[in-house]
Amino acid sequence: MDNISREYLIKFLDKGKRINGRKFDELREIEVDYNVSKHAEGAARIKFGDTEVIVGVKLEVGEPFPDKPDEGTIIVGAEMLPLSSAEFEPGPPSVDSIELARVVDRAIRESKAIDFKKLCITKGEKVWMVLIDIYTINDDGNLQDASALATLAALKQVKIPRYDGKKVDYSEKTGKLPLLSMPVECSVVKIKDKLLSDPCFEEEKMMDARLTVGVTENNEICAMQKGGKKVLTIEDVNEMIEISLKNSEKLRKLLK
Repeated sequence: MDNISREYLIKFLDKGKRINGRKFDELREIEVDYNVSKHAEGAARIKFGDTEVIVGVKLEVGEPFPDKPDEGTIIVGAEMLPLSSAEFEPGPPSVDSIELARVVDRAIRESKAIDFKKLCITKGEKVWMVLIDIYTINDDGNLQDASALATLAALKQVKIPRYDGKKVDYSEKTGKLPLLSMPVECSVVKIKDKLLSDPCFEEEKMMDARLTVGVTENNEICAMQKGGKKVLTIEDVNEMIEISLKNSEKLRKLLK
């Protein structure tokens, strides 16, 4: 954004207002749609205001990692589709899309949201691999939180297909994905001396710094990611965490 736009938006913030009329700690209206794909084991569409993300989950049989022979795993990928923003280009994954996928992955792994041992088919030989694909449909800011919530919504629907030792039968299911936790992610940006939840596109473009916090049902922090070029003070981080803890309860209720 140019300096004139930044000055204009900061004047709004100095008056205690945001350009879309929200309070500083207020989330946009959020919509959750389930079963948006009949070909995925689980799929969901999330809208944070005009930001829209679709996540699909597929299960495949693969080999376990040598250091975890009795555990399945997840693989998260994100595609920032050019149709969702004029700033996204076709081609290999960008730095932003890699970060988006890794932060979603980190919250799931570090919270132990999935019982990976129950995804073991034959120790040291065969396990279930949970493939999570994130697709951005429209970017009006805060793709990170929208992607994390859409991933959880999709994982909630996943049922494990039947595997006879040779072939996977996706038409027949044997049980639900063993979910143990639902770690939502909440992002707060700092603009000048103001802290704003769920930033829209314009606010993200003018932010000084951002903090994304992954939170479990027990209000335990399972992941954090700092973004932006400027620093955050200890006081900033503590306040951002408090805001994220409060908003995490609102996000999680949307999944029930």
